[in-house]
Amino acid sequence: MSDSFSVSRRSLMGGAVATGAALTGFGAAVPAAAEAAPVAPRRGPGQKSMVRTPFDVHRTVRVGVIGLGNRGSGMALGWAAVPGCAVTAVCDVRRERAKRTADRLVSEGRPRPAETGGSPAAFRELLKRDDVDLVYIATPWEFHFAQGRAALLAGKHVMVELPVATGLNELWELVDTSERTRRHLMLAENCSYGRNELAMLRMAHEGLFGDVTNGHGGYLHDLRALLFSDTYYTDAWRRLWHTRSTASLYPMHGLAPIAAAMDVNRGDRMTALRATATEPRGLADYRARFVDRSHPSWKETYVNGDLVTCMIDTAKGRVIRAEHDVSSPRPYSRINSLAGSRGIFEDYAGVASAGGGRIYLEPDHTGHAWRDFAPYREEFDHWLWKKVGDDAANNGGHGGMDYVLQWRTVQLMRTGAVPDIDVYDAAAWCAPVPLSVASLAAGGRPVAVPDFTRGEWVNLRTGLDSRPSDMPPAA
Repeated sequence: MSDSFSVSRRSLMGGAVATGAALTGFGAAVPAAAEAAPVAPRRGPGQKSMVRTPFDVHRTVRVGVIGLGNRGSGMALGWAAVPGCAVTAVCDVRRERAKRTADRLVSEGRPRPAETGGSPAAFRELLKRDDVDLVYIATPWEFHFAQGRAALLAGKHVMVELPVATGLNELWELVDTSERTRRHLMLAENCSYGRNELAMLRMAHEGLFGDVTNGHGGYLHDLRALLFSDTYYTDAWRRLWHTRSTASLYPMHGLAPIAAAMDVNRGDRMTALRATATEPRGLADYRARFVDRSHPSWKETYVNGDLVTCMIDTAKGRVIRAEHDVSSPRPYSRINSLAGSRGIFEDYAGVASAGGGRIYLEPDHTGHAWRDFAPYREEFDHWLWKKVGDDAANNGGHGGMDYVLQWRTVQLMRTGAVPDIDVYDAAAWCAPVPLSVASLAAGGRPVAVPDFTRGEWVNLRTGLDSRPSDMPPAA
């Protein structure tokens, strides 16, 4: 096996049951069956595709951070650590959080950012600033759409934590607003930059799995203690989503890497989704055993199924299984499995090896016995991890993939390149949230997945399988 980077053959081919009210909240404009072709609204005046649209070159990328809870405050420090990037403004509805983050940045030798906060509308003051190029949004999910759209309309590029929106109409509006403003909206999908995920992607695009036929990803994370914490999720915002509808609320971490390996929006697309859900038992059971009766959660009724599974078909006949479960006792897993005519890879399978995961490929392997993934990760390690893996280990959470995401975003903006993850990826990867609601409301029948690219998915183009490049020298 060679350590040299090779351009893939693929790259060379071309640069509670949900109620009606709950459906409205998650975006009700969903076709009732997969046989009904998804409607792609016609582009309006001055609106054109963002496919292959590069950033303008930024000598320094100036970031404004909106939302400074656990996620936002940590990511603010990560942005500031990237060469050629500066956090110039921070905002939170609780003003003291903005001050705390600014103080932390100063203590680490960074310039003090401007501080805004104290009201739900305070983020608009940040958007008015002329020293912000990229807005990073890490607020509760219910605010992502409005804040992301406002950032685009203010002339900013924007990166939004998962999901970018929870309704289909909202997802379309973000696509259209990006196309009108000529500003990029990106999903902060850090798991797409995971080391194993990127190695898996390179192997798929090099043909090691043969013809890829199916993949399995998910977000299986026991969050019960955090969901009932009075301090971790401000105002219990994340727990409250489980009182509103039955939905796959957060499948993107597992779905996105599989979709990227299958070239979704870049030669294939998701066409239909059908969902199933278990009964909602986990949160109520945990509350009964561990939460005092005086706690406000005892006024809540949990309706979201513990395990929500989405089966997604693609135009090329592939199948993706995407799962979400944060209510059950279990070790953490994103599953991250890809299979084809010549082999299979499974991640987070309890294999004790440097690379993690297990693999079986023909003709390398015989005897129906799993093999260690580590040698394959060494050969197919993505150039990003070779270049910044050591820095990622020191500057980012989640095993370093947060920093790789941030480093790469800054590099793309400083070199005037095309985003790895664009607004169409963001919309498609988040669409299972409202589509799962629609499918479950229809008794689990399939619903059509819109084509957010408006037909451009048929063309192969580079995404996360990028070629090696350097970060420009600091200005």
